[in-house]
Amino acid sequence: MPINAIVVGKSGQLARALAKRPQLPDWTLRFCDRSEIDLENPHAVQAAIESQRPDIVINAAAYTAVDAAETDEAQATRINGDSPGAMARACANIGAAFVHVSTDYVFDGQSSGRYAVDAPRNPQSAYGRSKALGETQILESGADAAILRTSWVYGAEGANFLRTMLKLAETRDEVSVVHDQTGAPTWSADLADAVMAAARRLAQREAEARGIFHFAGGGETTWAVFAEAIFDEARARGWPAATVKRITTAEFPRPAKRPANSLLDLEPFERAFGLRPRDWRAALRLCMDEIAENRG
Repeated sequence: MPINAIVVGKSGQLARALAKRPQLPDWTLRFCDRSEIDLENPHAVQAAIESQRPDIVINAAAYTAVDAAETDEAQATRINGDSPGAMARACANIGAAFVHVSTDYVFDGQSSGRYAVDAPRNPQSAYGRSKALGETQILESGADAAILRTSWVYGAEGANFLRTMLKLAETRDEVSVVHDQTGAPTWSADLADAVMAAARRLAQREAEARGIFHFAGGGETTWAVFAEAIFDEARARGWPAATVKRITTAEFPRPAKRPANSLLDLEPFERAFGLRPRDWRAALRLCMDEIAENRG
């Protein structure tokens, strides 16, 4: 049975990764940019999806300017909260399934272990509050929906930590990176595979695919160690690399509070979808290989 899927978003990391992955047999993915689905207008979002009547909607777009959201929470709320809710309600109305990506920022980051999918949410930033609102509206919509929380997403394209580190190394011998925030880097290509795993199961109307799941890179690290690994991979390829100065969060204040612990419990996702998260170092190496290919 042919599956008609709409991907909301076209230029972000996840949308680009979805566009690159091999197409599933009998699936058609149509990528919609802001000119077609404007996330700043939730009512128009719902109308656009209901008029197109897809079998499944994948939301690969979000307001991700974490610090800017502190002074622009209204826009972040529309894009990350109200519009995903509108997408979910549209899906419920037309009988479509819905896959949405959320974040570790819905938690307060104070846990001593990995966050379970049903752990209490307690966002500490405007960005986190906007994403938590999106989750709530989706769950209340009645749609067949899967919410995938993730963390520390990076890729060969787009604005992300990896590309920032490589850029800084072109002009600096040393960069300061926080060493007291723990999490798991997630390669956008692996996240795309996770999203499609959920989409396939939802398209088959499998009840086990509904609800909230966590997906991120395997293992754990800090931002400073992640940066050191990036520069190790860069040196191995003969690219500019910098030395990392490990600092505390207090030494690098930002407008938005970052979670000290971003680790998520990945086992429920693996059980439900049979996809084991790739170790973050192995994923980083593959991503760097992709960057090398793009550089020619």
